[in-house]
Amino acid sequence: MAATSASGLQMAAARSCIYSSPKNFNGTSAFFVSEARGTARSTLTSSSHISSAQRFIRNFTSSPVTVRCNKFVTQAMSEGSEDKPLPGLPIDLRGKRAFIAGVADDNGYGWAIAKSLAAAGAEILVGTWVPALNIFETSLRRGKFDESRKLPDGSLMKITKVYPLDAVYDSLEDVPEDVKANKRYAGSLKWTVQEVVESVKQDFGSIDILVHSLANGPEVSKPLLETSRKGYLAAISASSYSFVSLLKHFLPIMNPGGASISLTYIASERVIPGYGGGMSSAKAALESDTKVLAFEAGRKQKIRVNTISAGPLGSRAAKAIGFIDKMIEYSYANAPIQKELSADEVGNAAAFLVSPLSSAITGAVVYVDNGLNAMGVGIDSPIFGVLDIPKENCARDSNS
Repeated sequence: MAATSASGLQMAAARSCIYSSPKNFNGTSAFFVSEARGTARSTLTSSSHISSAQRFIRNFTSSPVTVRCNKFVTQAMSEGSEDKPLPGLPIDLRGKRAFIAGVADDNGYGWAIAKSLAAAGAEILVGTWVPALNIFETSLRRGKFDESRKLPDGSLMKITKVYPLDAVYDSLEDVPEDVKANKRYAGSLKWTVQEVVESVKQDFGSIDILVHSLANGPEVSKPLLETSRKGYLAAISASSYSFVSLLKHFLPIMNPGGASISLTYIASERVIPGYGGGMSSAKAALESDTKVLAFEAGRKQKIRVNTISAGPLGSRAAKAIGFIDKMIEYSYANAPIQKELSADEVGNAAAFLVSPLSSAITGAVVYVDNGLNAMGVGIDSPIFGVLDIPKENCARDSNS
């Protein structure tokens, strides 16, 4: 079972890429610094070297639910020269190299994190699930992602290299024969965790930042009591152990003082009916592992390890399961900050967590969910109708 991109409600479907769609909504203010990127488009090879001078403006509109009310604007500011002194207290990742595992589209948390890191000046490498690699590279080559690659300074995010990756397998010896013979893996080489790390080492020598944006659960739609042992262990393997494996193999080539982050979900500690198949268990394991890995990687290599617990965000996989729209509406109605979550807000939090500004933060679960995690009850219940609870009166439209 292949690990795939984490997203929205942090859901997964069997051997399918997990995407999330940023809403037509912007988040709270943040400021970044990035180097200008305006080189001419080069030919995309199998290693996916991407650059372009085209300029586009992006609206995040793939959500089936639109909120019409006051908007909060996410701003990022960039500098045109690496040599120019930086004003204020910026997030500066210039000279840093990041590997983001789990980018297979331009709509997920992994993509949003990559953009925020790039806006802060980091060099971006990505790992893409092998069966999705061809579509992803083709879309990049044909400019389908150009609009969503736009950075705050008007340049386009440059992805230095795309690596095929299936983080379920540590080494080639772990890959079953039926997977090796699968036509979706044909033509791709060196895609196990060990092989990818060896390729990155050969190509670049080292990295500073590791991002885990992977999740997969073949039985996510089943209640835990109906989940098979095979399905449960597959969810754990793809969604939590994959992080352990990636950090284990990347650690020797991570520069001291670097950082790693993963993505989790509140189902790790609260009951979310419908989030089954062992996925809640996998997220709980991921959060526990974050603390242990923070200690071990911190003592061994001075690497910080944190995880972001992101709120519900629409994704293709989550829509297929059927209730992501309701979870978005529930979050809007009940979170302390009454607005929809933007993938950019998760990306901005990630940029902070891997930057020197968070140098004393490790082993933490950081909630980026408009505060929904703080609530003990749903205030949209009729039982609270007698209370004078402030709420936004916004028109909500359903879009297909």
